[in-house]
Amino acid sequence: MEIKFVENKNPKTMPAEDTLGFGKYFTDHMLMMDYTPDKGWHDLRIVPFENLSIHPACTALHYGSEIFEGLKAYRRADGEVQLFRPIENIRRMNNSAERLCLPEIPEDLALFALTEFVKCEKDKWTPHKKGTSLYLRPFMFGNDESLGVHAVKHATYVIIASPVGSYYKEGINPVKIMIESDDVRAVRGGTGYAKCGGNYAASNRAGKKAEDKGYSQVLWLDGVERKYIEEVGAMNVMFKIAGKIVTPKLTGSILPGITRKSCIEVLKKAGYVVEERLLSVDELGEALKNGTLEEAWGCGTAAVVSPIGELCYKDVKYTINGGKIGEVTQKLYDTLTGIQWGEIKDEFGWTVVVK
Repeated sequence: MEIKFVENKNPKTMPAEDTLGFGKYFTDHMLMMDYTPDKGWHDLRIVPFENLSIHPACTALHYGSEIFEGLKAYRRADGEVQLFRPIENIRRMNNSAERLCLPEIPEDLALFALTEFVKCEKDKWTPHKKGTSLYLRPFMFGNDESLGVHAVKHATYVIIASPVGSYYKEGINPVKIMIESDDVRAVRGGTGYAKCGGNYAASNRAGKKAEDKGYSQVLWLDGVERKYIEEVGAMNVMFKIAGKIVTPKLTGSILPGITRKSCIEVLKKAGYVVEERLLSVDELGEALKNGTLEEAWGCGTAAVVSPIGELCYKDVKYTINGGKIGEVTQKLYDTLTGIQWGEIKDEFGWTVVVK
């Protein structure tokens, strides 16, 4: 498919790299593509970043027919810019599209669109400072101009980009997490494994409650029995218990994280036993009490790895590893970011250089 390019005649200024934060600034352009039943995906274009114009009856506004992804482009020391496992994001987005009855994008077309967009923005907008990157947000929404409830017939695909620093203000320092016992994020058979906006909107109330109590995020329990650990905030979660790594298994209500997958592969290669299984809050509580919970961390694209220094359950607080980052957590962060920024040889074949 050919790609059209319209240059932004009013380019922005790249902010100072130590002021980036997360998702506050946006690049000069965005990529767009449309879907209709008669043409399929068509009109691939890179255009100036601007507001979208949509019909008031747009399907996404009324019925939540929207999905998104998140990945990063990294500036290596030699100046080249590379992506981290982009095909995994493309495949996950198609899984999300299938769940919400949105049109899937052929993998080769999705990868072509992504790399062409990064080529356009990378020189100016990919920051150089350690710990920074160019965050890429592909998203798709149904835009049928009708109030009927049905599978989407018309859709729009967009990629926007934002130069970013750390997701959490704490950076790689341990965060405090509250175990949520009332609200749930998702249920099996629902959309928990899809990356769609409704999952995140439903999590905001508990997140706000935790924030008001001084916590960074919540640790979710399953939506059926309210006893099994699922995710931490918008990330997957892992624990080191008595020398083994334990992470909740993918039951359909948990997002299959690409960073989670990468952590498991790195840990197994390093010789750790990794158990993907059901982990109850009671088992976790017992490990907290008897001292066998040695480390805990969240993992996801935005923060990469975020150590957990304190857990609170029903107003009882537990400190993990003295409130300090653990050895395994630090090693994971160093390994993954080392590969992403090109400081460590990529022995897994995960990175894609964009030229």
